[in-house]
Amino acid sequence: MELPQRVTIYEVGARDGLQNEEAIVPVEVKAEFLGRLADAGLTTIEATSFVHPKWVPQLADAARLLEITERRPGVNYPVLVPNERGLDRALESGVEEIAIFGSATETFARKNLNRSMDEQYAMFAPTVERALAAGLRVRAYLSMCFGDPWEGAVPVGQVVAAGRRLLEMGCYQLSLGDTIGVGTAGHVQELIAAFGGPSRLAVHFHDTYGQALANTLAALQSGVTTVDASAGGLGGCPYAESATGNLATEDLVWMLDGLGIEHGVDLDALVTTSVWMAERLGRPSPSRVVTARSPK
Repeated sequence: MELPQRVTIYEVGARDGLQNEEAIVPVEVKAEFLGRLADAGLTTIEATSFVHPKWVPQLADAARLLEITERRPGVNYPVLVPNERGLDRALESGVEEIAIFGSATETFARKNLNRSMDEQYAMFAPTVERALAAGLRVRAYLSMCFGDPWEGAVPVGQVVAAGRRLLEMGCYQLSLGDTIGVGTAGHVQELIAAFGGPSRLAVHFHDTYGQALANTLAALQSGVTTVDASAGGLGGCPYAESATGNLATEDLVWMLDGLGIEHGVDLDALVTTSVWMAERLGRPSPSRVVTARSPK
């Protein structure tokens, strides 16, 4: 199978990576993290989320973070929004792109959004419509695409139906999430094929079973050219306890370099950034590449 010549890395460390941290990370540290990620060559950096502070206290400083962050030319800083109230806050902060986050299973939709699967689309529709009317690009995440801790294996057809509803709203891209990290390479390729190919698809893998890189390679072989990753392997999901860290951006870059695929990221600068953030969080990075290349 042919591999893409270039891959876009959709960096989620500052949002998905930090949202689960119990200790509040100072907003100045978050702003410096965004700057360091941009300096390392990342051009799409999801900055934060305009969810209600009650649900994700770590991101209560979203507006302040965007206010003090130096937004670099050529770098995109999308934010996650759950509904129209979140969109209002995002528009006030001058963002150019938002992301919505849906579920492929009924149970997770209720736990994560307090909505049924059908109700989540009703919530998203006006948000997407208003965002598009305001000239924003809208991306969609779809969680639990490979397995759900309450419902077990998720049928491929169920995932495709849910994903297509989000795309039909006008989202430019759908990120397929392996929220609890149970996917395998064959399953990845089966799901992408069931969508009719990789057009408008991205992938978002967690490394619970050590399959994130293998699954990413399978997606690349299927034609996917956008991969979500988190600097240092930070992250999880606050509503799925079995979800461990995201695919580490450094591990992804190492593999892409080995495959001769362009990505534009300076690995050494990224490793330095993840070591810096790990020091501020008080624990080592789970990234294998960060561990291998950090000062001993």
